[in-house]
Formats: sequence, C-alpha cells, structure tokens
Amino acid sequence: MQRNMDLVRMILLRIEDSPLGWAARPFVFAGYTPEEVGYHARIMAEDGLIEAAAVTTMHSEGPEAMPRVLTSKGHDFLDLARDQQRWSQAKAIIGKVGSAPTSVWMKVLNDLLLKDVGVAS
Repeated sequence: MQRNMDLVRMILLRIEDSPLGWAARPFVFAGYTPEEVGYHARIMAEDGLIEAAAVTTMHSEGPEAMPRVLTSKGHDFLDLARDQQRWSQAKAIIGKVGSAPTSVWMKVLNDLLLKDVGVAS
C-alpha cells in the first residue's frame, strides 16, 4: 500500500477537530477502507505525527493502528498543511518527483509559508 498524504492530512485534521483532543470514534473516511485508515495511522505513529494504539491481529489484512492524539510534530505538520492553497502547491511540487518523506513535505510546506509571508528561506 502506498502512503497517501491527502489521507494523512485528513487524519490529522479530524483529530485536531475533536474538542477533547482524542480521535473521535468511529474513525472512518468516505472513500477509504478501514484497512487504509489503519495502515496510515500506523505509519503516522511511526513517523511521530500521532500517537496510536496498535490493533493488528493475526486476522488483520495488514498492519493497523487506531489514532489516539496528535503529537507536537503532528500539530507542526498540520500548521504548515492546513491551508488548502499551500497544500495544493506542495502536492504539485512533490508530484514532480513522485513522492517524498514527511520531512521533505514539511520543508516544502515551510518554504511556501515563508514565501507567502515574504520571508526568504
């Protein structure tokens, strides 16, 4: 399964939108299977964007986790990625090379933010 950064962003936005800070249940997204969401939660936890509970069993289709809360790094990523125009620009830039690690996404988004406010990076 390939990482889908749009789904990563949606997961972060959904957790942030929770008034108590916990990922509200049920944690589902139209157009995505529970396995896709669970896999992305797992890799997001590995990358430090969220805290998640491992829910993989021997009956699971693949590795899965259930999102719990945003981490500080998750908040930082979301602060950079929240603006739809900036997000679209970053997707276009990274799309030229295919894919990139989260650290590159953050660098591109940060550079676009600094450009928007007129600060040289």
